[in-house]
Order: sequence, then C-alpha cells, then structure tokens
Amino acid sequence: MIRNNKRIDSELCHDLIVKNFKPKLSYESMNNFNEWKQDVKTKFVEVIGLDVIKENECPLNFEIEWEEDKGNYRLIRFTIESEVGEIVPCYIAIPKLNKKKYPVAITMQGHSSGFHNSIGEPKNESEEEYALGRGKFTIQAVENGYIGLAIEQRGMGERRPYTDNRSNDINCRWAYRVALALGRTLIAERIWDIMRVIDVLGFFPECDLDKIFITGNSGGGTIAYYAACIDDRIKLSVPSCAFCSYKDSILALAHCGCNYLPSSYRYFEMHDLACLIAPRNLVVVAGEKDDIFPINGVKNSFDIVQKIYKDAKVESNCRLVITPKDHWWCVDIVWREINKE
Repeated sequence: MIRNNKRIDSELCHDLIVKNFKPKLSYESMNNFNEWKQDVKTKFVEVIGLDVIKENECPLNFEIEWEEDKGNYRLIRFTIESEVGEIVPCYIAIPKLNKKKYPVAITMQGHSSGFHNSIGEPKNESEEEYALGRGKFTIQAVENGYIGLAIEQRGMGERRPYTDNRSNDINCRWAYRVALALGRTLIAERIWDIMRVIDVLGFFPECDLDKIFITGNSGGGTIAYYAACIDDRIKLSVPSCAFCSYKDSILALAHCGCNYLPSSYRYFEMHDLACLIAPRNLVVVAGEKDDIFPINGVKNSFDIVQKIYKDAKVESNCRLVITPKDHWWCVDIVWREINKE
C-alpha cells in the first residue's frame, strides 16, 4: 500500500470552490441594470422559497391582546396569523407626543432570548443588563420619536418549539431544517411575517405608512436587510453587524444555519442583493472588531453596493458606518444614523 503524508482537509474542496467561483448574477457595471435587477429578484425569491410560503397564505386574523399606558407611550401587544397555523406575536409602542402620525421603526432582535428584550422587560436576572440597556430596541425607537414595532422572529423566544423532542435544540435549528425540507427557508418565513405585519399597520392610525424603516442587530440585522430586498414599503434598511460578503462570513466562519440559502452563492453575493433595495435608503452599520462579519469583507462588499447605487443613480442613498466595537448594537451610533434620514 502506498501512503503519503498529505493531511486530510475536509474543508479544502469547499474553500477552493468559494475562492474560485463567481456567482452567475454577480454585479457587472456593463449590465443592463434594470434587467439584471429583475433577474436577481426572480432568483432570490426562488432561492428563499417565498412563493412556496405564499401557497399557505390565509386571512390575517388580527387581534389586539392588551394595551398599557407607559407614561410617555402606549404599549400594545397584538397577534396576526401570517399563514395557516402560524401566529406572530408583536409589540407596538406609540409615542404620546400629540402628533397625528409617526414614522414606524421595525426593530428586530437577533439570536437573543426573545423580543421581550426589545420592550425592556427582562424575564429573569440574566437578561436585565441587556433588556434594560442596549437591547431595548423598541423603546429606543420611542425615545427617538418613532413608533417602535417588535416582531418575534420564527424559531426564537416565544416562537421556539416547546414540545419535549424539539425544544432542547439550540436556537432556531429545528425551524430552519424543517423549512428547508419543505422547500422554504427560515429567512423567507421571517420576511413573510414582516410583510404580513406591515399589512396590518393601517389598523393603527398613528402609523405613517410612507415612513417605515427596519433595523436590528446580528440576526435582526440580517432580516432587516433581506426584508427590505423584498418589500418596497420599507423605505430605509439599517442592518447592524449582519452585512458582509458571503465569501468572508457565512462561507468562511461558523454561523447559525438560518443564514444559509440553498444554492445562493451559485447566483449572487450578499452585496448583489442591494440592487433590490435601491433606490431606497440603505445604511450598513458594522463593528470594526466583529469576528464573525470581518470588517475587510464588509468594506469590500460595500464597495460593490456603492457601485450598484451609482448605477441606480442614487449614490448618496447608501452609506457604511463603522463602529469601534465588535459584534455589538451601538445604541447612540445606530439611532444617530437613522435620525439623519
């Protein structure tokens, strides 16, 4: 038997493919922009399985569960049925500033213990520092003069599995694996829920439906980016610690499986999808020391975003903001940038 001293590298094959492969719908400056954008949209919808989800659409079945006066704002909990068998719990916080209408900030938690953190209501001592500080996204929105809207993401918080043979799985693994088997993705299911919740905002007369934006950190930033790619009612997307080239982030480093879209890298990079947001506003917030969305990958990817926005003739509608932190929601920086819009 002939032996050699080559080390078996189980990652080498994939790494070489990622290094040398160019996605089929990669941005090129000589593209017919509008045709290319439509091709990207068609393939993105196909890859995430959004049309499969639409087959299970149902009436919204909107229900307000309760309302509380919090002094400088009203806090309302409501639910909708986004598709058959899927109840989406939400909190909406409406400022009491004697205005008829307010812009709406959709604030998305990532892989945290749940969206109760967004309204500053920890469920135990271990959550207090986060939920009463930087994690209370929805209350921060109110403090900045916006209506704050919190939506519990599928697979997280109240929407984690609760039966014994499923509930011990980590984060949202059960949800994304079953979604994949059904020809869906958890990303698309989360996008769908956001779209359906936007459908019911008209029930709240204080909502300015022409001024809806979305933000969030980590997994919340991821869905803030992708939801804006699909729903053009979202006028501004501010993903924090979530945007980076696939090559440098999810295809190079370990991430939750909910980040992975079937066959996506065969067709597009994350920055290519920015064409689906343009001409609407995009502010990418990134941590200089983020170890799972490396800053060099962010910068290189955002360079392409700028070219895309230039081709769309709205170059000033996108910007990159780098914080001095790591994978961190920087309260002052994020809201400062939102308030510029």
